[in-house]
Amino acid sequence: MSDLWITIIGYTASICMILGYLPQAIVTMRTRDTDGIALPTFCMLGLGSIFFVIQGIALHNWPLVITNVLTTICSVIIFGIKLYNDHFRKK
Repeated sequence: MSDLWITIIGYTASICMILGYLPQAIVTMRTRDTDGIALPTFCMLGLGSIFFVIQGIALHNWPLVITNVLTTICSVIIFGIKLYNDHFRKK
């Protein structure tokens, strides 16, 4: 497979991941409803995104970096909302 096709596949995957993740992340940030989020699972997904950013930088794979930087930022924001909801609102 040529480098051009690999690049096209990488950017297409990146766009699909962003378009699949961002709408739900935005809804969660707007509504602040985190009842359906399991904190340990969400934490592991956030860490996975961070490691994908590191791998993408090491491999110079920019679709991987871009996608996971965006998901990491959203994950950190949602993680903060989840912690706030679980520890302050529900007491």
